[in-house]
Amino acid sequence: MSASPSPHPALSSPLHLAVALDGAGWHPAAWREPSARPRDLLTAAYWTDIVQEAERGLLDFVTIEDAFGLQSSQPTEADGRTDEVRGRLDAVLIAARVAPLTRHIGLVPTVVATHTEPFHISKAIATLDYVSTGRAGLRIQVSARSNEAAHVGRRPFPSFPAFRSLRGEDLDRPDVRELTAELFDEAGDHIEAVRRLWDSWEDGAEIRDVTTGRFIDREKLHYIDFESRHFNVKGPSITPRPPQGQPVVSALAHGSVPFQLVARSTDIGYVTPHDTGQAAAVIDEIRAEQAAAGRAAEPLHIFGDLVVFLDDDPAAAAARRDRLDRLAGRPYTSDAKVFTGTPAQLADLLLAWQQTGLSGFRLRPAVIGHDLTAITRALVPELQSRGAFRNAYEADTLRGLLGLARPANRYATV
Repeated sequence: MSASPSPHPALSSPLHLAVALDGAGWHPAAWREPSARPRDLLTAAYWTDIVQEAERGLLDFVTIEDAFGLQSSQPTEADGRTDEVRGRLDAVLIAARVAPLTRHIGLVPTVVATHTEPFHISKAIATLDYVSTGRAGLRIQVSARSNEAAHVGRRPFPSFPAFRSLRGEDLDRPDVRELTAELFDEAGDHIEAVRRLWDSWEDGAEIRDVTTGRFIDREKLHYIDFESRHFNVKGPSITPRPPQGQPVVSALAHGSVPFQLVARSTDIGYVTPHDTGQAAAVIDEIRAEQAAAGRAAEPLHIFGDLVVFLDDDPAAAAARRDRLDRLAGRPYTSDAKVFTGTPAQLADLLLAWQQTGLSGFRLRPAVIGHDLTAITRALVPELQSRGAFRNAYEADTLRGLLGLARPANRYATV
């Protein structure tokens, strides 16, 4: 039995909706549900099916999780468990495989800035933008895991054996604060280098004139000569400027230091408030940082993240979560709010939270085989019935879906 929709004030703009895709779902026991496809998780068909389902729901984009180490129940180290999903495909390559089989939905793979060179990421995402005809983005992620650093071998990271909770008191330790600041400062430089590389080819740099034998206009290729404490990148890129000019850059943020990264460097920030008061406070902090960075006039989307267990009956959703917890051997917890209820109740929550200034939401399906279709086939129609979500795709690029103009090239001469 669904709850009746409650009245809402007139919406200043429609909601934006995305889903975060990770394995069989965000609950660690999701792979054991009847609707899961554990034998298919490492196949192209699985990822194509779920992204096409998200597109049927007219969602703005999907994000695809990635990392430099196996999944773990611990935030900073491997856990050695063998009863949960371990192993994943490369997120950028998943997006590139799915791109030709979709038409409208944005594709936003996760990239780990801590262990990846900006030049490699710039050409990978630019290529994805070409393959998808303008639907690429990226989610920048940092990594403080010592085991992931060991895979790359460029630098050691300290181990934080007591660092167990993203909201724990260990976040205030001086060594944790110092490393956090360093990693996010590096991520900011990473984004800046990537953005400059995307602009290192002006629009129209490829002449492709068979008669004259001129393929490119060398005057429209630029050295970026980017230097910082973390990177020294000469450029230009080997890939022409992407169709969107600048693919969409996003990041997940839990505290003041990552809020600064979102405010200064991204197009979308994902935040994890647990109520409207926290949402309003987070938005105020990010907007203040945005103004301090001189970006007050630039559009910056702030999306709220929620893990969702959706069923037609709230009791069924709660029972499903309890059953999964028993299978996992522990209660499920998350950095984000965990919502358990009906699509109509979730619509109430999203519309109430939108009034705080959130422009959209990134939903994390607890079980992809169940909760993704509940989003696309129940939540979306509920929002459409309230005039809060699109009835058709209105743009062919991810920037267009998000209302972001195609930016001018910083190196182009008038």
